[in-house]
Amino acid sequence: MTLPFHRRRLLQAAAAAWPAALLPRVGLAQERRFEPQPGPWRSFELTTTVSVPEAKGTTRLWLPVPDVSTDWQRSLDNTWTGNAAAARIVADPARGVRMLYAEFSGPAAPTLTLTSRLQTRNRAVDWNAASVPAEDPALLRANLAPTELLPTDGIVRKTALEATRGAKTDLDKVRGIYQWVIDNAHREPKTRGCGTGDIKAMLETGNLGGKCADLNAIFVGLCRASGIPARDVYGLRLAPSAFGYKELGANPASLKGAQHCRAEAYLAGHGWVAMDPADVLKVMRQETPDWIKDPKHPIVAPVRAGLFGRWEGNWVAWNTAHDITLPNQSGKATLPFLMYPNGENAEGRFDELAPDHFRYTISAKELTA
Repeated sequence: MTLPFHRRRLLQAAAAAWPAALLPRVGLAQERRFEPQPGPWRSFELTTTVSVPEAKGTTRLWLPVPDVSTDWQRSLDNTWTGNAAAARIVADPARGVRMLYAEFSGPAAPTLTLTSRLQTRNRAVDWNAASVPAEDPALLRANLAPTELLPTDGIVRKTALEATRGAKTDLDKVRGIYQWVIDNAHREPKTRGCGTGDIKAMLETGNLGGKCADLNAIFVGLCRASGIPARDVYGLRLAPSAFGYKELGANPASLKGAQHCRAEAYLAGHGWVAMDPADVLKVMRQETPDWIKDPKHPIVAPVRAGLFGRWEGNWVAWNTAHDITLPNQSGKATLPFLMYPNGENAEGRFDELAPDHFRYTISAKELTA
């Protein structure tokens, strides 16, 4: 039935006066899109400042630096100031991951400011092209190998076979694993930091709740167990999302808690392909007040499709390594990954997941000139 003109105008005026939060959700969701495409480079200046409250014996700090240069990121330079007795760029002896190391031995409270300049841009694979040169075989073997928290046998191998059942090609397998993670895992907001990525424990207990370092680690581990090279890419969100998803961006003035790891899978002919099932699960759990359980929901669907082969360039990659040894550290323990500032003094290792107590801040400024 067609409404009279005056009644249509009345309803339109009433709808325009309602707060956006009261508008029908489906109507708003249908307007969502998430389609990153390669384009202009964006330049950022990233600043990390550490202020240790007291000098207690020798203080050592290790700060991640952008250590990835590709067709979607240019890591340019790093400078630093502070009252360190010595500071220099060093590398993990086994993995080669670069970081800023600073050592403090005087009575003054240690302070250190690291400024990194970099460029990023959106990234998207062209599925219609298959002309990317082959990768170094040694690098591919390294990204098939198990790590301390990412075994590729036992329950991980069993789960990988389940996730890829019926798949004929590597692309089919990766797609199956990506969807398996979205269907079976979930974002757990109470997890500290980004999680640890202990996928064997998660699969054995059946508790597949976690954050990005857990959820994308499941994806990477299942890919490796399926014979497909894959890796986590550890980094930090820099700016809001251009697509309006609040959970896929960050406030550049304060990047506390903005650490985020993504993932890549290697597909012959396409090279390293962007993946991020963890962010799909984050949108499902946290983008709206209600936990969205359906990955086909109109708010989720664009992200689920978009993050299979694409990334948005509002994020910086630090490195891609697991099982990190911090040069000159006390003790022999390794880190599962280097994504946060780390430090220690005479009283022991600082809690890198407590920036208000460790006292570090991170901010970013986009450079327009």
